[in-house]
Amino acid sequence: MRVLVADDHESVRKGLGIILELRGDLETFAEASDGEQAVSMMREVNPDLVILDLSMPRCTGFEAAQKIRELSPDTPILFFSIHETPELIAEAERIGVLGFIRKTDPAATVLKAVDAALRRITSFPTDR
Repeated sequence: MRVLVADDHESVRKGLGIILELRGDLETFAEASDGEQAVSMMREVNPDLVILDLSMPRCTGFEAAQKIRELSPDTPILFFSIHETPELIAEAERIGVLGFIRKTDPAATVLKAVDAALRRITSFPTDR
């Protein structure tokens, strides 16, 4: 399965790619350094899953998610961020994002959220 990862920090994208490869059936097929590039790549890549950072230049994760929803309503989207507030999570749920992964979460938590998203099940932090 193909995953599009968008984060403005290359080391984060590469690290997340390593975690995703632990699953065995996922590959980071495409990387974007900002939300605008992620939206543009959707047309080319047609990923099975999109993972977006919230804070990116040119187009935030929220803006990118909304545009991706318009282009590909059935593609599951996860947010991956250091920023987490009940308001951010509520907004993510409102626009149809399936989950929210903290950048501080262990690899097992990341993989559980990915698995849930691929099964179209929501997974948001329970300690909010």
